[in-house]
Amino acid sequence: MPVPSLTRSSGILLHPTSLPGPFGIGDIGPEAYRWVDTLAAAKQRWWQVLPLGPTGGLGSPYQSFSAFAGNVSLISPELLTRDGLLPNGFFAGQGFNAERVEFDKVAAAKEGMVRAAWDRFSAGHPLKGEFEGYRAQEAAWLTDYARFMAFRAALGGRSLEDWPDDLRTRKPSAVAEMEKAVRKEVLILEFGQFLFDRQWQALRTYAKEKKVGLFGDAPIFVSGDSSDVWANPDQFQLDSAGKPTAVAGVPPDYFNEDGQLWGNPLYDWKAMAATGYSWWTARLARNLAQVDLIRLDHFRGFAAAWHVPVGETTAKDGQWVDGPRGELFRAMTAKLGPLPVVAEDLGLITPDVAALLAETGFPGMKVLQFMMGEPANPYWPHNCEPHAVVYTGTHDNDTTVGWWAGLSDENRTRLGEYIGHWIEKPHWDLIRLAWASVGVLAFAPLQDLMGLGTEARMNMPGVADGNWAWRFRWEQIPAGAIDRLAEWTVRYNRGK
Repeated sequence: MPVPSLTRSSGILLHPTSLPGPFGIGDIGPEAYRWVDTLAAAKQRWWQVLPLGPTGGLGSPYQSFSAFAGNVSLISPELLTRDGLLPNGFFAGQGFNAERVEFDKVAAAKEGMVRAAWDRFSAGHPLKGEFEGYRAQEAAWLTDYARFMAFRAALGGRSLEDWPDDLRTRKPSAVAEMEKAVRKEVLILEFGQFLFDRQWQALRTYAKEKKVGLFGDAPIFVSGDSSDVWANPDQFQLDSAGKPTAVAGVPPDYFNEDGQLWGNPLYDWKAMAATGYSWWTARLARNLAQVDLIRLDHFRGFAAAWHVPVGETTAKDGQWVDGPRGELFRAMTAKLGPLPVVAEDLGLITPDVAALLAETGFPGMKVLQFMMGEPANPYWPHNCEPHAVVYTGTHDNDTTVGWWAGLSDENRTRLGEYIGHWIEKPHWDLIRLAWASVGVLAFAPLQDLMGLGTEARMNMPGVADGNWAWRFRWEQIPAGAIDRLAEWTVRYNRGK
């Protein structure tokens, strides 16, 4: 099936939460514009981000309350002040941590910020017409998302599975009664999404002017505690009480003898097919309204996913169940046109997954931290295909400096012999290998450009606490690093 062509280029992976700033979390205000300028100065074509949806207290962008909504914690107070929606110094004296994100504290503060902006907006503001137009345009997902979050708050923050039966199963009379009680909250939540989208689209426009594309991320599964599941129960494998009959995970492997029990509800692909995959098409259309390219997470799950019965404490006793394979992507292509998608094809890649990748034509990923061993290892740069996206590492990997510290002497020697010199700055050597590779796109996390160690790691898969909170400061970027990256980007024909 047709896919958009990609130009040889490169970029940096950095989630907006990791940007500097005084409000406890990176946001999409002035520091994000400075970051776009930095990418342009480094001659980078891409800014890669993680999923942009609203998150819970642990901050994982892969466990969101909605596959359509934006994270209001990313809204810039400074831009709201500029628009007359906040007073100057709204967050003065809050005492936020400048080094790491404290997700619960930040979420409470940003919720208060949106409420304060709503109060000013309600008193009369020029954006009223724009807001009403937004509500009408995005009603297909926005109304249910706002209801879900307002109901959840009214129920004391209880997860969907713990809601009263009549609300969990969307009994019309119960929904109508609850909505009356929280009508103002629903409007404030819709207003928060309006503010997020308005600021994000302005940032996207600026990035486009600087010739920097936005590269987003779409997790294959959604959270069980989400408006997606609540509003579309017929699209998921749920019982009559609206609870999952099986959940997602991955089987045991060399790294984890119990496998990984993710716990996400699973799609009812037969029901989705009967609608022409309308939910997935709407989701991808929403993603493409925000970014220029999408990393489709856990691509192998579209060929077959690991289904684990509810109640299991590990992922050992699951089974592979076929997914929609090419039928889904043909349906979406028919409605959306060629899909600008990168397939996250890491992990166990069986022949059916390889066949699906070939059928779709999507580029796959090559992570250099996975090279080593036999010369035929597909992650060695000499084995990368031109139609591939090459990474030094991803958000799920240790930083390259941390990875290097954990390598055996044998593998250090092997890599030095491969490169042709003894390695003293492994992050720069892996950046050079990625940028020099034949892969059409090359990426490095900002932590690798900065030469940071394991302390700057973004995520440790399988560990619930302590992830996603890393932030940087501008003075941490080594002198000359941006110029050096720009020089190499031109040298290896990835320049803009």
